[in-house]
Amino acid sequence: MPLWQLLLDAAGAVLVLVLLYGLALVIRRRVLSRHGGTFELSYRVRSERAGRGWLLGLGRYSGDSLEWFRIFSLAPRPKRVWLRDGLSYTSHRDPEGPERVSLYPDHVVVRCSSPKGDLELAMSTSSLTGLQAWLEAAPPGTATTV
Repeated sequence: MPLWQLLLDAAGAVLVLVLLYGLALVIRRRVLSRHGGTFELSYRVRSERAGRGWLLGLGRYSGDSLEWFRIFSLAPRPKRVWLRDGLSYTSHRDPEGPERVSLYPDHVVVRCSSPKGDLELAMSTSSLTGLQAWLEAAPPGTATTV
């Protein structure tokens, strides 16, 4: 078999794998959305350098927890989970510098505190309203602050 045919077969196989991966991502997002509304939620994993360390993802409220799923992962389970009674809203700001490029255009950066320390999330303003309402809707006697 000539070399060009082997290369063509390899390129075809790679294309099929990329299409299957894309289809799996679409199916995963549908499955996640089925259990409740999901919203675009970015999470900052590293804050050493200004504007860096953001990962795009999906957020979903599940009872008393906020679940975060990486957007380009096929994992069915959330990568991070924050409990409502340990999460409190601190402030929000507009993206600055390189954050404008790495985040969705209409998102704001939200600062929250948790027992493990401060964290930054990025979401749309309507999702921020939803987060604040979810935090305020905590059962009486819990230590959430909005």
